[in-house]
Amino acid sequence: MSLANQAIFPPNRHALYEAHGYSPAIRSGDLLFVSGQVGSREDGTPEPDFKKQVELAFENLRAILEAAGCSFDDIIDVTSFHTDPENQFGDIMAVKGVVFDQAPYPNWTAVGVTWLSGFDFEIKVVARIPDAQV
Repeated sequence: MSLANQAIFPPNRHALYEAHGYSPAIRSGDLLFVSGQVGSREDGTPEPDFKKQVELAFENLRAILEAAGCSFDDIIDVTSFHTDPENQFGDIMAVKGVVFDQAPYPNWTAVGVTWLSGFDFEIKVVARIPDAQV
């Protein structure tokens, strides 16, 4: 079986991806390319509390990583998007410090944006799938 361009779906999130026509992640060889994850509640709406929204985005990311046989330790590169970076930085760093609590840390690029479809934080990553999974 070829591992190139294999869509990865976490449990209980298929309807959201089908409704918007994209894959939550694509496995290509030993790399996993994860689409941007937001802090959506089960009904797909944004969590109104910003720090909880960031925590939910990471939980949604965790579900996708686990579906591919990965963990946060396998992340190589992170890009995050923020609607108000200057005021959100403290909450983001608090959550980031729990998730990535020891070196080596992944590469990280943070981008300030004006619109995230009702959300205030989004995170996308590239991870390496552990050797045992390839």
